[in-house]
Amino acid sequence: MKYYYVKRIFLAVPTLVGITCITFMLLHALPGDPVQGLVGERADPQVMQQIRKELGTDKSILGQYSGYVKLIIRGQLGRSYYTNRNVSEDLADKLPNTIRLACAAMVFSASLGLILGILMAMFQGSLWDRIGFFISTSGISIPVFWVGLLFIYVFSFRWQILPPSGMGDGSLLFLILPASTLGLSSAAYLARITRASMLEVLSQPYIKTAQAKGLKKSAVVLKHALKNTLIPVITLIGLDFGSYLNGSVLTETIFGWDGIGRYAVEGIFRRDYPVIMGCVLVGATLFVLVNLLVDLLYGFFDPRIRHTGQ
Repeated sequence: MKYYYVKRIFLAVPTLVGITCITFMLLHALPGDPVQGLVGERADPQVMQQIRKELGTDKSILGQYSGYVKLIIRGQLGRSYYTNRNVSEDLADKLPNTIRLACAAMVFSASLGLILGILMAMFQGSLWDRIGFFISTSGISIPVFWVGLLFIYVFSFRWQILPPSGMGDGSLLFLILPASTLGLSSAAYLARITRASMLEVLSQPYIKTAQAKGLKKSAVVLKHALKNTLIPVITLIGLDFGSYLNGSVLTETIFGWDGIGRYAVEGIFRRDYPVIMGCVLVGATLFVLVNLLVDLLYGFFDPRIRHTGQ
């Protein structure tokens, strides 16, 4: 089992190298010149050439990539073309904000999705089941940006009970709307997965035995069926948490949340290559770590699962 996890960790290294290589090549294949956008269209060609030399963009793509890999080996991510700030320092400031938002979104989606999915399974075919299907289908279908704007209109402008944007002074009130917006779609998927998994478990013989002993339906569901339902649910939660860390671009932009998603958008608009590459590398690393954690949790929730490294 230990060999399996060691192998997974070592396999993560070429994965990250491949991601940085592909991203680097795609960025440089795009039309346009970041130096041109930095100095303007009427700048002196000699000045532009000097800036290219200082930034290292006068070298070939392979030369630029090898230089970037050397920076990573030294534990650096380069400097922003526009602010000249160290990208790793900026990410260190913004990453905790994104992790905070992702954790809040995960708590919201896991709580809502599990509760809704269990209720739909317990009352299969009833009105509660139909209401749950309507809510889950709506959550999957409605775009994130529309949900965010709708929440701002309802809770901030109509009812005036929650702040519309910003991070405030760290108050949880500023976290409710963006976390709910980010986690709503995942909660809808989680509810349907939980319902399907719960119905499959409830049809097993040991559940029928527990019911025949006269146990209450709630006891059968919560004590006997729920734990065996959690394997696919944990997988989905882990993947969603990774997507929260890497895909919170729209949510952070709409709500003015100072995280790496908004930071990446600013870098994309400016063609700030070190910023984009830093965000991609950090996001890919976090996603790999989250998936490794999910594998560790498998053994905890289901002792039958034993990895042998194959």
